[in-house]
Amino acid sequence: MSKKFRDLIPGIMLLAAMIFAATIFPMAVANGQAVTLQEQLAAHYKLVKMGSDTSGYSVVEEGTLLAVQKGGLLGVPYSDTSVQNNRYEGGVVKAPNAILSKGIGFGMKKFGKEQTTKLFAKNDKVYPTRIDVNLEKDTVTMGIVACDTCNKTDPPTYNKTNVIFVFPKGSLATANAGQVEDTIGTLLSISSDDAKQGDGGQQGGDQQQGGDQGGQQQGGQQQPAAQEQPAAEPASIDKGMTTDQVQAAMGKPDKIVNLGTKTIYYYKDMKVIFLSGKVSDVQ
Repeated sequence: MSKKFRDLIPGIMLLAAMIFAATIFPMAVANGQAVTLQEQLAAHYKLVKMGSDTSGYSVVEEGTLLAVQKGGLLGVPYSDTSVQNNRYEGGVVKAPNAILSKGIGFGMKKFGKEQTTKLFAKNDKVYPTRIDVNLEKDTVTMGIVACDTCNKTDPPTYNKTNVIFVFPKGSLATANAGQVEDTIGTLLSISSDDAKQGDGGQQGGDQQQGGDQGGQQQGGQQQPAAQEQPAAEPASIDKGMTTDQVQAAMGKPDKIVNLGTKTIYYYKDMKVIFLSGKVSDVQ
């Protein structure tokens, strides 16, 4: 080996190390972001827990209630071992090939079981069952199952399906959770009924309190009517408010989730989402 070639070896090794770092580092960053995006979506969408007994399947613990905004999603009963994969790209639902689904159904019929498919209708209520982020393919997959009690489906079948949200090539690695949630929301938006869960207990308590007061008036002497007090101004939250302003208006939250630049305050009947310390959304 000549002295001239030996002198080139350090430079060659340095160049090889730079090429290796340039290849591996972006992959490490992408993988790290996938975990972060996955965690943020998991914090935004609570997954439903399903169970079964001799009577069939049922919801054990409710998840975030979503409303279907566009028809065309093809699903199958929850008891079915298979699951349909619908694609959502550019605002368009692309259901599985109907002929292929029929072919699978005929194949299953040979084994004594016929596959039943059903299209989800617009405004159907569903729960998320799974969320998977794939940065390499620029996709976010969400599994959903029908809320049969919300949709008044009888007998219940709890139809299920997968929705693959397809993002432009290379965009998911740099997208934040808010952008991804906005895209998901154009097809599966958080239902307004989700924020109302728990209101029934408050109303029941008010009615009971009113009944007790009526009983006291009838059982004893008639009490003079109390002077009406002016109603207190309802607490309000505006977009752009800081965390301190929200706590001053609503009090201390029941739970706080910190996700980097995104923070979520959980109250009894709602959650307040902050981006960079300011209110961006209330649900």
